[in-house]
Amino acid sequence: MVEIKLSARIKRTLYQRHPSAFLLAAQALLLIFFAVFDEVHIGRAFISALGVVVLILVVWVVTRSPAVNWIAWVLAVPAFLLTILSVVIPDSTLIALSALIEGVLYFYAAGSIIAYMLEDTQVTVDELFAAGATFTLLAWGYAYLYMVVQIWLPGSFVSQLNPDQPRTFLEFLLLSFTNLSATGLSDILPAAKLAQVLVMLEQFTGVGYVAVVVSRLIGLTLQLSGKKN
Repeated sequence: MVEIKLSARIKRTLYQRHPSAFLLAAQALLLIFFAVFDEVHIGRAFISALGVVVLILVVWVVTRSPAVNWIAWVLAVPAFLLTILSVVIPDSTLIALSALIEGVLYFYAAGSIIAYMLEDTQVTVDELFAAGATFTLLAWGYAYLYMVVQIWLPGSFVSQLNPDQPRTFLEFLLLSFTNLSATGLSDILPAAKLAQVLVMLEQFTGVGYVAVVVSRLIGLTLQLSGKKN
């Protein structure tokens, strides 16, 4: 009975104070789905369904931050509809519009979480989850933009692996994570000027995120440790 109450208390605490933790978990689960089901048609339906859940969590994170909530809903509602339509009707225009709106929503959510973290004067567990969620939101947002550029400007990205085929979203997500974190492990290269500009913007975003947000969290942590000593 004690263990059940403790488990319920932990879940309630996460639900009330750490929405970013649920977002991180959902995005990690989505990556697993991509790895297992990306080449299977029914698996893509599961991926799309989980993607809708992630969108709902993104809106939830925004509503828990100082951001303007109606903007998130204005972006989320058409994103929901276009995601469902793109599964039923595999049209490139629908996919591009869905990816564009989702990318903008992810960037808005990332900005709202950053604003929340910058307002606080001490590092909490919620801020640690928020820092991780912000990084993944930025990576996802740029991956969606890469997808839009490829649809509207075919041949914008090249790779030694299957060079004649368009890049998948998982490949763009790999490019985005490696580019944002400055690890440079992806073999995909931007060929078109718009793609090159987006890649440079993401590199600047990654450096700025570390310089402004991560360094501030580290500074607050060191300041707190100094006061305790």
